Amino acid sequence: MSRERATALLVDFDGVLRRWDPAVAARVEREYGLTEGVLGEIAMSWGLLQPVLTGQVSHAQWMNSVAEALIPSVGDPARARAAVDEWQRYRGEVDPDVLAFVREVRAAGVRIGLGTNATDLLDADLAALGLTDELDVVVNSSVVGVHKPAKEYFEAACEALETPPARVLFLDDEDRAVAGARVAGLSAHRWTGAGDLRYLRAALAY
Repeated sequence: MSRERATALLVDFDGVLRRWDPAVAARVEREYGLTEGVLGEIAMSWGLLQPVLTGQVSHAQWMNSVAEALIPSVGDPARARAAVDEWQRYRGEVDPDVLAFVREVRAAGVRIGLGTNATDLLDADLAALGLTDELDVVVNSSVVGVHKPAKEYFEAACEALETPPARVLFLDDEDRAVAGARVAGLSAHRWTGAGDLRYLRAALAY
C-alpha cells in the first residue's frame, strides 16, 4: 500500500535552514591560542549539551560552562569569557535555497514547522535572521523538554503542526534524527543539499 502524501513539512534548523561558517570559530580559536575545534568540542560534549537542549539550563548558563572549561587553556577567566562571547556573536546564516523552498511550499498551503534541538536563544536567533514570520510553528526541544531523535519529540511536533505523523515530511541532516522520525511514523529525508529539492517537491502534496 502506498504511503499518504505529506501535507506538512518539519524542517531542522542547524545544518538545514541555518548554516554555520566554520571559519568564524577557527578565527577565534587562533586569536586566543586555542586548539582548533575546541570551542565546538566543549560545547557539544553531551554532559553540557543535553541539559540545555532539554531546558534544564539556559543558553547563558551553557556558555558559562564552556568558558569555565576553557580557563586551563587560556589561563585567565576573563580571557576565556571573552573568547566565548566573541564566538557566540556570530549566529549563523540562512540557507537561501532552503528558505526559498520553505516559502514555495508554504505558499502552496503546506504547513511548515521548524523542528530543532535548540536552546532558549532560538526565538532571538529566528528574529535576528528574519525567520520569525516564515514558519507556522516552532518546535524547540528546550521548550518541549525532550530532544530529537526521541519519539516523544516527534509526537509533540506533529501535535503542534495539527497533522498526523503519516502526513508529515521531516527534513534533517543527521541520520539519527531521520531514523527517529521514521520510528515515530513520519516520512523523513536526510538533507544533503539543494540537489534534494526535486525529490522533496515530489514528496509533498502541492
